[in-house]
Amino acid sequence: MSYETILFDIDDTLLDFKAAEEQALSWLFQDMGIEPSSAVKNAYKEMNQGFWRDHEAGLLSRQELLDNRFRLFFAQYEQAVDGPKTEARYRHYLNQGHQLIANSLEVVATLSRKKDLYVVTNGVSATQHQRLTKSGLAPYFKKFFISEELGVHKPMKEFFDIVFAEIPHFDKEKAVIVGDSLTSDIKGGQVAGIDTIWMNPQAKQAQAIKPTFQIKELTDLYQILEEF
Repeated sequence: MSYETILFDIDDTLLDFKAAEEQALSWLFQDMGIEPSSAVKNAYKEMNQGFWRDHEAGLLSRQELLDNRFRLFFAQYEQAVDGPKTEARYRHYLNQGHQLIANSLEVVATLSRKKDLYVVTNGVSATQHQRLTKSGLAPYFKKFFISEELGVHKPMKEFFDIVFAEIPHFDKEKAVIVGDSLTSDIKGGQVAGIDTIWMNPQAKQAQAIKPTFQIKELTDLYQILEEF
């Protein structure tokens, strides 16, 4: 397929969000006097993932999510914390994490020589800008589309309407989105009417949401794009 425009998700597609999150949570929990065990971190992640699913479904605003997730989590440990202040501390730690997914810098650099690359992410603006810059990925993208800046998020059609309108000479038939989330990236691409590539390193089974293509690692993109 001769795609000209490639829309890339960031977390767990190009940057290892799980590694950055692990590091940030360890530092935060230590600050709060809680042992950063795997059980504690997994409990937080399960709660947080539920909040993000609600956000994607339009049931919870991004600001409500960020202001309350740590307040509600630490309440389980009988700690009353200021939600926004704790979020700011966590965000400071998370901003330090810019670990790359294997081959991501090489793949992005190679693709950028022939394709137009754009970032499409639901992440927090300051965090994503800092991580993209520190990782060395930033120069290879023509523009970053970040939900906090757009006021809408993946998988909403309105998010992609803005993206498409701001890409010069955009052609849906020659565009594809690459991402790790079926409910955000792949569903979003389907709603927007473009092809999708699911980053699926663990070879999970897609259920109701079926991507156009699947890859286990980023270098698999060369075979799909055929020109490399």
